[in-house]
Amino acid sequence: MSQLSKIKQIYCCSTCGHTTGKWLGRCPNCNEWNSFIEKKESLLSKTDSFKISNPAKLFTLDKIESDESDRMLSGISEWDRTLGGGILPGSFLILTGDPGIGKSTLLLQIANKISTQYKVIYFSSEESLRQVQGRARRLKCNNTKLLFSDESTLENVIATALEEKPDLLILDSIQNCSIEKTQTIPGTPAQLRESGFHLMRLAKENKISILITGHITKDGHMAGPKLLEHMVDGVFYLQGEERWQTRILRSVKNRFGNINEIGFFEMEESGLVPVEDINKQLLEETSEAPGAALISYVEGSRPIILELQALSVPSKFGVPQRVVTGIDHKRVVLIAAILEKYLKVRLSSHDIFFKVSGGFKVTDSSIDLGIALALLSSYFQKPIKEKAVSMAEVSLTGQIKPTHQVNSCVKEVQKFGIKKIFIAKDQRIETSIKTTRFRNVFELLNLFPEDV
Repeated sequence: MSQLSKIKQIYCCSTCGHTTGKWLGRCPNCNEWNSFIEKKESLLSKTDSFKISNPAKLFTLDKIESDESDRMLSGISEWDRTLGGGILPGSFLILTGDPGIGKSTLLLQIANKISTQYKVIYFSSEESLRQVQGRARRLKCNNTKLLFSDESTLENVIATALEEKPDLLILDSIQNCSIEKTQTIPGTPAQLRESGFHLMRLAKENKISILITGHITKDGHMAGPKLLEHMVDGVFYLQGEERWQTRILRSVKNRFGNINEIGFFEMEESGLVPVEDINKQLLEETSEAPGAALISYVEGSRPIILELQALSVPSKFGVPQRVVTGIDHKRVVLIAAILEKYLKVRLSSHDIFFKVSGGFKVTDSSIDLGIALALLSSYFQKPIKEKAVSMAEVSLTGQIKPTHQVNSCVKEVQKFGIKKIFIAKDQRIETSIKTTRFRNVFELLNLFPEDV
């Protein structure tokens, strides 16, 4: 068989990667129009291709060279703690978030700080160098050691990195990078998959830390194929909150630190400023009105204290409303059903409006008791007499169950002079703070004696 006869012609979808033997106007896999491009494929059998490949080198654990390299600290406390103690050499990280949330601002601040001790190259594929210069002046980032480029061709970016050997390469953003050797459109899943693979190999083989930004979809998830999230060592979301111009940096994947770790920033004229004591700021907004209840839970390694707010009013419609923000609405409906079943409170005939103060989104099950207390407080129009923090789960049988990481929350609660904690009867806890223990939801009525 001749060399030419060993190659066949195929067509590949530039959006999803689906292949076919003939050109199609519409991809049967992703339904995209005019997305097929021509490719060549070898007809060598898999056995033949394996025979001509090089075997891998094998090592025992004691023969592998350990890498004790120090992490690159930026000096921005909330960034460093969210990453687990700074950027590890050779790691491949991605930062994503809504447009205009402050990704480029944060990256420029990080690059400016790290470049005082390490070699950093900042590639801006979305903005011109003059735009980057203008932002740097506003942020007072004047480190002359920091290198910039507006190169957006991936081959040139990699060639520059191999020649300059930086400690950290920042690429803003991967969606705007193009690959000359392929006909894929920038931003398509196929392009992101190939770009991610080349950048991953660059990081691992040359011990260059790479930090890229990525776009998100309308659903709030990182845009591109899921394979991109598997390639990188860490995925970090920068999210905006409703008040104080607060930004939350959340770790959803981190091979070198805790997942679900969070850092807080406040957007100011000088850029993103770390907020190290967020609980103090949150507690300043709390009240002792009917329907308010304090809860505490752990995000990553950080205890957070929040106020839950409930409003229960008799419904004027055939179907009562359930408007919930910050918590899965099904959880609030479930807790309301448990209270109605065992306490005979007619929450099913009431409109329920429920929110988490500060615009936070909470998924921890330890807030169940706080949800129940907030609903009862609003239903009876009676505030909880003592300022207390709730930490317990509520079962379908109406039992109050112990929860995890309570001692970490207690240490945080003590800092702010809160003198009472609501917990489960069987909860193990180490504290001098006064505790009120509940075995089941029936005992919650003791907090509202005048209304029963």
